[in-house]
Amino acid sequence: MKKKSVLAFSGGLDTSYCVKYLSIDKGYDVYSVIVNTGGFDAKEIKEIENRAFMLGVKEHHTIDITDEYYEQCVRYLIFGNVLKNNTYPLSVSAERVFQAMALAEFAKEIYADNIVHGSTGAGNDQIRFDMIFSSMIPDIEIVTPIRDQQLSRENEIEYLKKHGVNLDWTKTKYSINKGLWGTSVGGIETLTSEKPLPEDAYPTKVEKKDSIDVTLEFKKGELVGFNGKKFDKPVEAIVALDSIAAPYGIGRDIHVGDTIIGIKGRVGFEAAAPILIIKAHEALEKHTLTKWQIYWKDQLANWYGMLLHEGQYLDPVMRDMEKFMDNSQQFVNGKIFVKITPYHFQISGIKSDNDLMSPEFGAYGEMNLAWSGEDAKGFAKILANQIKIHMAVNGDKSDD
Repeated sequence: MKKKSVLAFSGGLDTSYCVKYLSIDKGYDVYSVIVNTGGFDAKEIKEIENRAFMLGVKEHHTIDITDEYYEQCVRYLIFGNVLKNNTYPLSVSAERVFQAMALAEFAKEIYADNIVHGSTGAGNDQIRFDMIFSSMIPDIEIVTPIRDQQLSRENEIEYLKKHGVNLDWTKTKYSINKGLWGTSVGGIETLTSEKPLPEDAYPTKVEKKDSIDVTLEFKKGELVGFNGKKFDKPVEAIVALDSIAAPYGIGRDIHVGDTIIGIKGRVGFEAAAPILIIKAHEALEKHTLTKWQIYWKDQLANWYGMLLHEGQYLDPVMRDMEKFMDNSQQFVNGKIFVKITPYHFQISGIKSDNDLMSPEFGAYGEMNLAWSGEDAKGFAKILANQIKIHMAVNGDKSDD
């Protein structure tokens, strides 16, 4: 019997090469799989399936995990207001982990002999795929033809032509990866430290010139609707919000950060709905959480984002942090008022039954209803006591 090979398939040059290499040079039966995390429509899915069969796979499978991806990951990125380096909503790095987990489960189901991805040796994805596969399916061989053979595009195209595959492999000017939680954009400019991406690099064109007011509604930290319309699933609300905000150029930026492999990386992205949702959610939390809830959640969320980015999603500590974030959201309810103009948005305010800025207890800088002037004097005196002792003992003895 031929060996069963499960291939993470996108339909691009690298994974097309992998199909032919695995089936011809290695003699494997190739089971190609595309895992959808919200980035493909029905037409694109069908085109990928047609290409897979044209290349000669034994079977092709489409696995849609968009809802699972939201429930098990995206909502925690919202709860934590996770923006890597205060910029990037982990658009691609988060979805790669979930694509890898879906592939690993499929490989177990069909008793695959090996599992294959088309990553090169130069990026983060190779680490994410390898780590998830090594954790979930340690007895299944990981095969990486592009990385191991260090192939150029020309080598791959020549090989495919030799085996009767004559397609247009013209390299697009920009590399686009789209998912539920944003779209990454890579190009020659992102290989530099100083050049911005031009307007035409972004897949969504800025067509809106007016301004609009949007009211986002959250229940227990999750977006349930906007402008009075409720959605059955948060995924539906995210997609609908993105369709409104993206044509204004909202959520565009360039992220610079540390890659898993130890070098600096730069990538452009557009993520209209993710940025709006995170910033609106953050504003609501400022009103509905206590000081220490916000402080400790910020610390945990930063680590959560870092570990997710580096493919460590399966570490049990991630479940521990999720429990903390789940519990923190029970009173994060209310409406957030946002004004959107081309390339800009502003959070105008919030309205919540759980707002801790209640006039019942006083107005900051105006009127206090919870304590007397004498109480405040005593509080300040005790609060300053340790500093007063330090100054009395050490004076000006500190080093210059």
